[in-house]
Amino acid sequence: MPISRCLKSKPFAFSLRHARQTSKRAFSATAYEDSDVVIVGGGPAGLALANALGAARPIAERLKVTLIEAGDLSKIRYWNPLSSAFSNRPTDTGAWSHVDESRTMPIGEMQVWDGLSDARITFSASDISVAGKDAPGEMARLTENLNLQRALLHSLANRPSIELVDKVRVQSIQQDEREHGGRWPLVYLSDGRAIRARLLVGADGFNSPVRSYAGIQSYGWAYDAQAIVATLNHHPRTMLEPPNTIAYQRFLPTGPIAFLPLSPTTSSLVWSTKPHLAKTLLEADPSTLATMVNAAFRLPNISLRYIYERFLDNHTSGVTLTPEDLYSEISFRERSHGVNPHSAYSSMTMRAVLGGVPPSDAGALPPFVTSIQQGTAASFPLRFSHADTYIGEGQGTRTVLVGDAAHTVHPLAGQGLNMGLGDVEALVNCIETAVIHGGDVGSHTALFPYARARYLENHKVMSAVDKLHKLYSSTAEPIVWARSVGVEVLNELDTIKAAIMMTAGSTRNHRQDSQGASRSVAVSGVENLAKGVSALGTMAEGFVDVVGVGVQGILRQLSSSSRR
Repeated sequence: MPISRCLKSKPFAFSLRHARQTSKRAFSATAYEDSDVVIVGGGPAGLALANALGAARPIAERLKVTLIEAGDLSKIRYWNPLSSAFSNRPTDTGAWSHVDESRTMPIGEMQVWDGLSDARITFSASDISVAGKDAPGEMARLTENLNLQRALLHSLANRPSIELVDKVRVQSIQQDEREHGGRWPLVYLSDGRAIRARLLVGADGFNSPVRSYAGIQSYGWAYDAQAIVATLNHHPRTMLEPPNTIAYQRFLPTGPIAFLPLSPTTSSLVWSTKPHLAKTLLEADPSTLATMVNAAFRLPNISLRYIYERFLDNHTSGVTLTPEDLYSEISFRERSHGVNPHSAYSSMTMRAVLGGVPPSDAGALPPFVTSIQQGTAASFPLRFSHADTYIGEGQGTRTVLVGDAAHTVHPLAGQGLNMGLGDVEALVNCIETAVIHGGDVGSHTALFPYARARYLENHKVMSAVDKLHKLYSSTAEPIVWARSVGVEVLNELDTIKAAIMMTAGSTRNHRQDSQGASRSVAVSGVENLAKGVSALGTMAEGFVDVVGVGVQGILRQLSSSSRR
């Protein structure tokens, strides 16, 4: 958000560092620590915010920033997994000195198709053309969340204005009601410390204590769905196949299933399905889950429904359905549907040719999963939730929400992290403007432009993703026909697809400030997704933005030298 959009107040040096002695005399009766900005939550959004505040020279020189995290961040800071082991929480990122690039994977193409009609749309980085420039070689670069968080923690080590407090819980938050207290939030920690915050930032997730303290209500609903995540093992692609740089997503009536490459032989699974099925799959043998993943990308929906029912009935009756029994049932269903035995859609063929000569249509489907990486399978409930406001008022004054504390959305479009990073950019811009012009960083005047910039844009994206989820959950023939025709027509319009990818952020276009340092967090990818949904009336926007470059922008911003 441009600085010009932030409200400006009269110049006044309103920094704690200039008023420290006065503050100490006024509150000498109680041992409070003062901090200009207190961030609760050490996830990606909280760490990105702390880094961005430390990278902005006007803020770093004048404000003290404290980040509080209940977990042990040293486990992330010194995270050093085996080269063959990957976590099950991927995200998209860009090159940065602290990111282990050996644990990143470029995404050059994305294939999305309807689980009922098989209508398919393909997005490829090679289709993007910019005047005077070659097409980019990749749409995004995937890595694990732990790799990103470790990079942000290492960057924080070079930010002396940022105090990092981990392994400490927030026990309570109260308002300083005393004379001259300024109604600042008082954050009481489990180690006995109490921190008085000029601005309290909630980056503490869906069950946000900061949001509760501020009295901010939220609206939304729980989806009748559970997300299964896991790391999948498979053989490397052969020279006769496309490389493992293609992301796949199939929209089934029970929810989408996505296959996201992490390395030549590992990929990440994100599968949204019914809660009872998710629970049963996780309780089954890992090889059973691997077999069901292969089937979910290949079998027609009517056979998937039958297999789900048989699998659940056997589990309820206490009868174990072995992986081989399941494979035999899948093979029978494939034959009954007339699946070409020499096709990539045939499980028998794919098992027989592992590491050998692949079928000619192997690129239309993800690699055949051979096993689930031990300890990576997990699940979590899916919900839609949006806070009524991002800024606390009255009893909750001097508080602001970012990331999942403000909004949660279905993961089908991969927008949760991008939205949080968009929040970070807008909030940092407003805090920096307040500091430069002598404003109070915790005042409603300073924070209002943040809410104005982010609330509606986030709501647009959340609404589009929710509608996309509901649209593809329908099995009504007229709806299936309409969405399929729309996708097939769009797939033939290369120019429009390229425009969608460009507006969604795939071209990595970043703004520069007067010093030439990158300041963008690529929030345009989020904004243009919502605009595209309204303008085109298609589903493609939701597919594209899963490979947006929100994380790439924030990492480039943090890797640049401090501004001004």
